[in-house]
Amino acid sequence: MTNNQTTCEGVPVVAQEPTTREHRLAEMFVALADTLVTGFDVVGLFDDLTSACVELLDVTAAGLMLADPTGRLRVMASSSERSRLLELLEIQNNEGPCLDCYRDGQPVVVGDLTAADERWPTFSAAAAGVGFGSVYALPMRLREETIGALNLFHRQPAALTGRGIRLGQALADVATIGILQQRIVQRGNDLADQLQTALNSRLIIEQAKGVLAEREQVDMSAAFELVRRYARQTGGKLSKVAAAVVSGELTSTDIKSAGAGQRRPAEDI
Repeated sequence: MTNNQTTCEGVPVVAQEPTTREHRLAEMFVALADTLVTGFDVVGLFDDLTSACVELLDVTAAGLMLADPTGRLRVMASSSERSRLLELLEIQNNEGPCLDCYRDGQPVVVGDLTAADERWPTFSAAAAGVGFGSVYALPMRLREETIGALNLFHRQPAALTGRGIRLGQALADVATIGILQQRIVQRGNDLADQLQTALNSRLIIEQAKGVLAEREQVDMSAAFELVRRYARQTGGKLSKVAAAVVSGELTSTDIKSAGAGQRRPAEDI
């Protein structure tokens, strides 16, 4: 419903309804705010964040890295298999814009990857090989503490505007606050244990993707979308749904026909 207002000249003004993009952005910030309470699904949040970046910023792919207690970055979420493998390559070769972003705590904007051959030869060649033309690495930082990086990839050079970069940074900032707040809430638990739990959840999700990809003869990205859609439609945690797929509790038929009347994994009911 629109709201009618009147200017001082008596001309009626109709307030515009929020766009779909604005609705999605508001939903993402609400989801990030939910991290400030206990019991949120951290792995699901990471995946929602990378997916939202692709949707809202119109980038080709997005990924999220967090540092473990030794300072080593770990890939926690990726919107595509291409970006996930590229981020793993960065870590393995200790080279790339995402690592530099984390180390320096500053954004690293690479509008044209062909100009970065000397700085990151292995990364640049691999990124070009999978079709990326530019990359934007945004620090997950609060004051002097940097906990990771949000990484945005685009097939075209110089594709992301300054406004898009600022919005991406805002999403990274809110996510950072939520993650750090959760660590304070769970201060009694060892940080290494918390990160390991998230990594274990990620491993189960990768296994579930492999199971569904084999059963349905689809690629890994399509398999992940099936798992994520079921989790969203049933209200289950992403990691729990993935575990149910791996164990056989959820069949391919269950996953594909998610909706009213479909059962959930036992621990999420």
